[in-house]
Amino acid sequence: MKIIRIIGKGIKDAFKSVFRNFSLSIASISCIAITLVIVAIALIASYNVNNITKHIEGVLEIVIFIDRDADADVEKEIGEEIKKLDNVDTSKVVFHSKEDLATELREDDPNMALILDTLDDNPLQASYVVSVKDVLKIGETAEDIQELQHVTSVRYGESVVNKLLNVFGILRNSCAVAVIALIVVTAFLVGNTIKITIFSRRQEIQIMRLVGTSNTVIKLPFLIEGFVLGVIGGLIALGISLFAYYFIFDYTNGSIFTNLAPLVSPSSIVVNTSIVLIAVGGLVGMFGSIMSTRKYLKI
Repeated sequence: MKIIRIIGKGIKDAFKSVFRNFSLSIASISCIAITLVIVAIALIASYNVNNITKHIEGVLEIVIFIDRDADADVEKEIGEEIKKLDNVDTSKVVFHSKEDLATELREDDPNMALILDTLDDNPLQASYVVSVKDVLKIGETAEDIQELQHVTSVRYGESVVNKLLNVFGILRNSCAVAVIALIVVTAFLVGNTIKITIFSRRQEIQIMRLVGTSNTVIKLPFLIEGFVLGVIGGLIALGISLFAYYFIFDYTNGSIFTNLAPLVSPSSIVVNTSIVLIAVGGLVGMFGSIMSTRKYLKI
């Protein structure tokens, strides 16, 4: 019962302090909200980078051309060797014979049909089209396939793919670093703001200490106050960031420049973004309060 009374009094004092020091509370909430909006931007950017990477993984394919002189048994054997590679998705290995390719060309282009009809032998090469499990290892997989006998060439748009992967890797790492750095900055901003609040109440705290109030009872209202301010700042940042993202999503029709770079649907990130921003706001507010009471007040 004593613990419940202490917690209840701490909550009551915390909310009193928020309204009593309204201007300082607004300053704290503003600092948290502004910083968490930037955290939200980095977080949403990270979601989209991962989404685009997964989308590209789904559409990237390796095309393997087989020697024209290879017979059906050799072509089948090459297919089995390709499926043995660790990074190859065995459910997405498609074979195109020379005859199938010639038929497709005849149907798509009448001029090509005339050219093929004038030739004694089919000049086309049989091919395999395969997808990989990990797009980051697509280059290594292509090199392994190239070493197989009777494989004449391997193509996967390596120049463009490598550039895209490098860009996405840099963006992913930058977003992660930005989120961590901004959380640390937010903690210090909140801590400094709460220090001002604590300083303005230093006489009250001294009286509490003189009458024998425990350190826990003195610290608890500040801890709860930091949590409340952090949660309010997180909710404001959440509203601003989601409203802006909904607008951008509608304005761009859900993609960046091309369908190869689709944006994440806002509805699919609402829950995760809400949890992260509110949790970070609350925890950062509490952390700022703890650091202030320990280092500044030396309680």
